[in-house]
Amino acid sequence: MCPTKHKKSHLHQNCNNRTNSAEDWREEAINGGSLKQVDLHTGSNGWASPPGELFLLRGPNYFSRKVKNPAGEWLLNPAGVDWLRSNAKLDHVLARPDNRVMNALRASENREKSSKTFIVAVNLQVPGRDHYSAVFYFSSKIDQPINSNPLLHEFINDSDAFRSSRFKIVSKIVKGPWILRTAVGNYSACLLGKALNCYYHRGPNYLEIDVDIGSSAIASAILRLALGSVTAVTVDMGFLVEAQKEEELPEKIFGAVRICQMEMSSATFVDSATPTSKVLPMSSGGDTETEED
Repeated sequence: MCPTKHKKSHLHQNCNNRTNSAEDWREEAINGGSLKQVDLHTGSNGWASPPGELFLLRGPNYFSRKVKNPAGEWLLNPAGVDWLRSNAKLDHVLARPDNRVMNALRASENREKSSKTFIVAVNLQVPGRDHYSAVFYFSSKIDQPINSNPLLHEFINDSDAFRSSRFKIVSKIVKGPWILRTAVGNYSACLLGKALNCYYHRGPNYLEIDVDIGSSAIASAILRLALGSVTAVTVDMGFLVEAQKEEELPEKIFGAVRICQMEMSSATFVDSATPTSKVLPMSSGGDTETEED
């Protein structure tokens, strides 16, 4: 056996072991939620990861030809879904000491000191007698740091005004009653940051986007319609930063999720009175510290 080849194989094996170890937290986060990961085509009462090709986004020549193309690969990896119920609106869930995804990541980082994982979470806040939150978690890829996409990097680090002018959702009803399809259409795109009140929480290794669906009467009405037949509804949602300049094209989804015929009763109850960690202001170098209440 050639020693050089053996050495390279050994190094490659070690690299794979480190990669797998660094990703263990994500498997834990995906499997630990009350809403389970299910099959993309046959699953129910759970979530799945729809391929980017199912979403049409602004292509390289959009501003001159108005052409949209299939989105392609996501910028981030899926890292789980939480379906939560509470006695009050849940804000800034990533700062809660009981947030299972951040706890899994922190435990991993204690083992892997070189980890540079970044989390983007979208928290859809559902109003009502009981308050619900559907929280979608996405994490940076090991071989693609968060600054590898300039537009996403700007979105994460710029002002709330910039974020609200760019935060976009594309959605598609895969299954659902005709009345819902008639009300919202089979496929739609919307600047969530302009249509609804969105609040942004920037931590040392995360950005959380809280979307207050109750801030729009139209959105609340559509939501009530959807929840009335939620066990019969399957919907795809893709999240992205809208490209508004030629050099920002083509658009890329940073994360997407398919919610499959969900049951309201599958939500985990969370006490809104549980204290959150205080996130100290970002320093000029972009680092923060956290401390418990």
